[in-house]
Amino acid sequence: MKNFKLKIGALLASTAMMVAVSCSEEFLEIPPVGQLSESQLSTLAGLDASLIAVYSQVNGRANRLGSPSNWVWGSIRGGEANKGTDPGDFSTINPIQRFENNAAGGEMGSKYNVCYEGIARANSVLRLLAKAGPDVTEADKIRITAQAKFLRAHFYFELARDYNQTPYVDETVDYGSGLEDVKNDKPLWPFIEKDLQDAVKDLPATQAQVGRVNVWAAKAYLAKVYLYQKKYAEAKTLFTDVITNGVTSNNKKYGLVPYYDDMFRGANDNHEESVWAYQSAAGTGSVNNANPEFDLNFPYNGGPGGCCGFFQPSFTFVNAFRTANGLPLLDKSYNSAANEVKSDMGVASNAAFTPDAGPLDPRLDHTVGRRGLPYLDWQDHPGNAWIRNQPNGGPYTPKKYVYQVAEKANFLDNSSWTPGYTGINYMIIRFADVLLMAAEAEIETGGLEKAREYVNMVRTRAMNSKLKRADGTMAANYVINTYSSPWASADVARSAVRMERLLELGMEGHRFYDLQRWGTVQAELDFYFAYDAAKLPAALGGAKYTDKYKWVPIPQDQIDLVGSDILTQNPGF
Repeated sequence: MKNFKLKIGALLASTAMMVAVSCSEEFLEIPPVGQLSESQLSTLAGLDASLIAVYSQVNGRANRLGSPSNWVWGSIRGGEANKGTDPGDFSTINPIQRFENNAAGGEMGSKYNVCYEGIARANSVLRLLAKAGPDVTEADKIRITAQAKFLRAHFYFELARDYNQTPYVDETVDYGSGLEDVKNDKPLWPFIEKDLQDAVKDLPATQAQVGRVNVWAAKAYLAKVYLYQKKYAEAKTLFTDVITNGVTSNNKKYGLVPYYDDMFRGANDNHEESVWAYQSAAGTGSVNNANPEFDLNFPYNGGPGGCCGFFQPSFTFVNAFRTANGLPLLDKSYNSAANEVKSDMGVASNAAFTPDAGPLDPRLDHTVGRRGLPYLDWQDHPGNAWIRNQPNGGPYTPKKYVYQVAEKANFLDNSSWTPGYTGINYMIIRFADVLLMAAEAEIETGGLEKAREYVNMVRTRAMNSKLKRADGTMAANYVINTYSSPWASADVARSAVRMERLLELGMEGHRFYDLQRWGTVQAELDFYFAYDAAKLPAALGGAKYTDKYKWVPIPQDQIDLVGSDILTQNPGF
């Protein structure tokens, strides 16, 4: 993680670490090359290496749909982005976006497999600690245990959000000792809470290596888990503590990065807004230590990455940035003919096009590439020239976590087929996210004015982040204000906070999960499909969300492996 990178790629399950010794033929028992014995891994160095192996699994290790960026599961399923590109490329995503996937689909096990490997690694560390060598102090055991439990909680949280109930396995259960008999008949939330509560109790406020989690990341994560369960009072208490007192692992007081785009730049990694991020690095000898899941998502044909356009912001998402008197259109009128954002859909690249002149939230142009406007430090976005198949995905490209020309030297890994692997950290939780989750908890416990304060903090930063052209002029007509009047009711407050999450955190993998926990997923996706399917009928015509797709199906191959008497499929599949 910068100076804290995994160099071991194999799963460290206990069955892979044991070395059998016969009393009469022990000279014949030679461990396979590259395999470490349990006694080696039980030393302080071995335990620390095993813990780094757990951290390394967080980014998905080249499984593009397995990382916490959740670009498909959160953003594409949530209507923020269209899958884009040619209909036949990476076609396993198409039925996911259209909510037509089945349990045997090619990507149903992506998140499942990544998370369970991470859990296996965490459990391995906890088992090894029980046999720790004499060089491992009690303080070492406490710090390693706390980190392993935090990471295990993270993997189970990802599983709970996607699959609902999956088998819970801790360090007391292993291969050959009942692992294959564990059913998915218990909610995961109590186990996630317990691990994070233990992490809160034992993690330090700061760490010598910034990539390691601290107590404030654990408190923020635990508060998020409470929020998902509608335990608003518990969430509020923790969020208030984090906002008031929290610091990063490298001891920076939590705050908002002054200029919105700067938080996505490699040179600023581990800034004051980064509550927890997976640490990415280029040039380590493996692209899996970089951002291994974004290689297909960049603009096409000459832009950064050179491929492939699988993550194109949707029309509905772009329209949501329309403002009136500097505030969002909470009545959802932004998709109307009077308010929709002018796009170059269907306009040839060599034809004249004038970008939308209406009032917009400036975060739009830090999140979305639009024709005729500066695209980072590359050039003005050329429109269709950077889109492989506009009728299939639309005219827009993503901007967050895309590298600048100036970042090529230090934050680009060119060891694979595309330069789309970057050493820019990905923030799993950032401070603006914490503020907006805290605002939700405040609303549900009667604190409407405190919620408005938190939202206005986020909006004030957006007011300071207006994109300019090289000549110093504004790139678009940015009109944004804070909420100056108290919200009239909890319902109005909820609408404002929920819209703010869309605008602030768009394309960061949160949207579907937010809609799911708010109970608004059906209405919001109906709204999205009604508009975007009319623009992209070949890709989205006839698509519709139904409640069957609230959860991802348990991968059919897992059920086939252990039996339907052990694993129960989610309803409808």
